[in-house]
Amino acid sequence: MKIWVAHEFGADLVRAATARDEVLVEVMPAPGEMPSDPGDVLFWVPPFLAKPEVTVLTRQMPRLEVIQLLSAGADAWTGRVPDGVTLCDARGVHDSSTAEWVVGAILACVREFPSFARAQERGEWTYRRTDELAGKRVLIVGAGSIGRATEARLAPFDVEVTRVARRPRAGVHGVEELPRLLPDADVVVLLVPLTPETRGLVSTGFLSHLSDGALLVNAARGPVVDTEAVTAAARTGRISFATDVTDPEPLPPDHELWRLPNVFITPHVAGSVPGLWRRGYALAADQLRRVLANEPLDNVVTDGY
Repeated sequence: MKIWVAHEFGADLVRAATARDEVLVEVMPAPGEMPSDPGDVLFWVPPFLAKPEVTVLTRQMPRLEVIQLLSAGADAWTGRVPDGVTLCDARGVHDSSTAEWVVGAILACVREFPSFARAQERGEWTYRRTDELAGKRVLIVGAGSIGRATEARLAPFDVEVTRVARRPRAGVHGVEELPRLLPDADVVVLLVPLTPETRGLVSTGFLSHLSDGALLVNAARGPVVDTEAVTAAARTGRISFATDVTDPEPLPPDHELWRLPNVFITPHVAGSVPGLWRRGYALAADQLRRVLANEPLDNVVTDGY
């Protein structure tokens, strides 16, 4: 059984977890750096945040059975995986890091850290009173594992959390209730996967429901938010916007969002932390163990989730 992974570190973990002579683990760090014939690869861990173009390699892998992603989102792969190949995402791997980013972004915006950082560069002592997170109403759109991790990290800040998911259940509202829920939220956090249903979810209509002074936080995917619509809304100063993802990505250097004082942008770094590799390849090793033991796989992607 030939296994391809994207990093030598991951190869060592997978080899140690399997320790079977019939398992050959090789490193393919990039599409143009194939270590051997791809024709007999059965289990593949592609590079983190691989672009859709990487999916064409599956055409050279007739024996491929499993693709185990290192990303929580599978949008670059859904609809591009050959029949008979099981696609698995890295649900759980990015919970802590993305939740940390969300809380950090909220605190930075509420306490106006970006503005103070710009003043520091100018050598200006710009004393003023800021807002606070305590007492805020936070609406989390996307009640999966990252949403739960975010809620847990917000708990000490004395906030009121409301959860939204595509389907309602106990303690979780359905997405169709957003027009009613948005006006009451001080902070709206986006943590949904990118699917045909969520693409453009944050439209002019969505934004019109936000209350004046609300903060929108996107830790999902760039196309979940209509860039033109959020730029227009932020331009008025009526809302603030913090995002780790953009559409297009990277955001062009001359785009207006870069220069709006109420917008905070980071370059898709929420999941890019040292623990990613340890957690991601621990998942990959466990998935491979499941394959070898003929056990059901975890995190199988269905309908984009």
